[in-house]
Amino acid sequence: MERSDGSGKSGTAVADMASLSGKYLTFKFVAETYGLEILKVQEIIGLLAITPVPRAPNFVRGVINLRGKVIPVVDMHSVFSLKPIEDTERTCVVVVQIVYRGGDITMGIVVDEVSEVLDIDGKLIEPPPSFGGAMKLDFILGVGKVGGKVIMLLDVDKVLSGGEIENVGNLA
Repeated sequence: MERSDGSGKSGTAVADMASLSGKYLTFKFVAETYGLEILKVQEIIGLLAITPVPRAPNFVRGVINLRGKVIPVVDMHSVFSLKPIEDTERTCVVVVQIVYRGGDITMGIVVDEVSEVLDIDGKLIEPPPSFGGAMKLDFILGVGKVGGKVIMLLDVDKVLSGGEIENVGNLA
């Protein structure tokens, strides 16, 4: 039996959002704030020289050499079908570990600016908005409401589709 907490959310939805409590690395991307589970983040580095890869998908900027390991770098503007913007001194690469088919893939994602690490209580996280069947939003864990700001919490394992991850994995 589902219960309501008076907020209009069912007991199941409330329990699911409570499980999302935790630390999130927040970053700016096209004037909006997003968050990634901190446990998925390996490190944050300044923007290095990125070597383009011929015939790579348009969302792949290329590869970088990170302490002797070649890792693919994904441009989030292209992933989200947004107009690219010029890199600035605040542009950086967030190196993440994603899980795909039981294995880990290390990749970098280019973000406009890293903000801070926030500890977000599950009570402050709402389920992703519903736009009907027209939009697939399974890559959004939830929407955090912190200090008057809205933060889209991303499931980095689902930001890229399976086919896109295959392409990225082949570059590593």
